[in-house]
Amino acid sequence: MKCGGISLFAAAMAFLVHAAPAGAQVRTVDRVMAIEKDGKLVFVNDGPVEIKQRAAGVVRSAVLRSAARAGRSDEIPSQQTLERMANETAERHLIDPALVHAMIGAESAWNPYAVSSKGARGLMQLMPDKASELGVSDSFDPEQNLEGGVRHLRTLLVQYDGDLDLALAAYNAGSGAVSRAGGVPNYRETRDYVRKITDAYFSSGTNRRPYVVEAKRSVYAVVSPDGKRIFTNE
Repeated sequence: MKCGGISLFAAAMAFLVHAAPAGAQVRTVDRVMAIEKDGKLVFVNDGPVEIKQRAAGVVRSAVLRSAARAGRSDEIPSQQTLERMANETAERHLIDPALVHAMIGAESAWNPYAVSSKGARGLMQLMPDKASELGVSDSFDPEQNLEGGVRHLRTLLVQYDGDLDLALAAYNAGSGAVSRAGGVPNYRETRDYVRKITDAYFSSGTNRRPYVVEAKRSVYAVVSPDGKRIFTNE
């Protein structure tokens, strides 16, 4: 699966250095956004306060252009909405939300209308054949894209017994490539992709959980005194 990934920090900080005036004061802010030369969005957690609004405007313009190309100009969700969707989908599939956030940052930089040079689409950059296999009929629909991508990620994490590097490599290059290599394939794109996501995931301030993926809890069916059937995992 082609990720069309990006450098979360190097490109962003290059942008910040060139955009900030000499001697600019730097302090931590909620979120500073920047953009790479090729149009892929980059999000960082700190930088010159002076460019926060300017960078946010650049990001917004890029998303608007992507939405227009996808014919979705009237359906642009807010960043907060996308993050909520990502959290809910991760929780539903018992995956650490911080990992899903790191993947979306590398895959699409939270642009739900992103299209890679190889045709991968949406937040989790699903190729058309993989999207169809996962039951995703509209890869530009954030909820569908997240559901398909996160469910696929969970399948890979279970397949590789929680080995994050192997699961990410398979998400990018396919399970066949991982099997043939007996590990992470020696493809520069795939190795960069794995490093990019793990660096972001294990960086400080991500609120990472003690687990990457939880085993699915058993669900029990019981009948209440009034005859109602109740399903519980407690």
